[in-house]
Amino acid sequence: MKKTKNTLLGGLSAGSEQASCNVEAIISVDDRGQMVLPKELRGKAGINAGDKLAVTSWEKNGEVCCITLIKVEGLVEMVKGQLGPVMKEIF
Repeated sequence: MKKTKNTLLGGLSAGSEQASCNVEAIISVDDRGQMVLPKELRGKAGINAGDKLAVTSWEKNGEVCCITLIKVEGLVEMVKGQLGPVMKEIF
């Protein structure tokens, strides 16, 4: 069986880069609340055993509508990118 990737927002332009939202996998949550990210997705995302992931959620009308995973290193870089210029101005 050939795996296909569904592009929800294919080809959105973000400056000179292309951005898209893809359904990468359908996973199940077990009775302990655990889930497994498929090996292929972990490889593509560079997620290895022991990596830390930040779980973020977006709410709409008081209900969580989207849950995302961000590697902690990436989150730290995003925060530095946002706060770095502000901190330079303060000091």
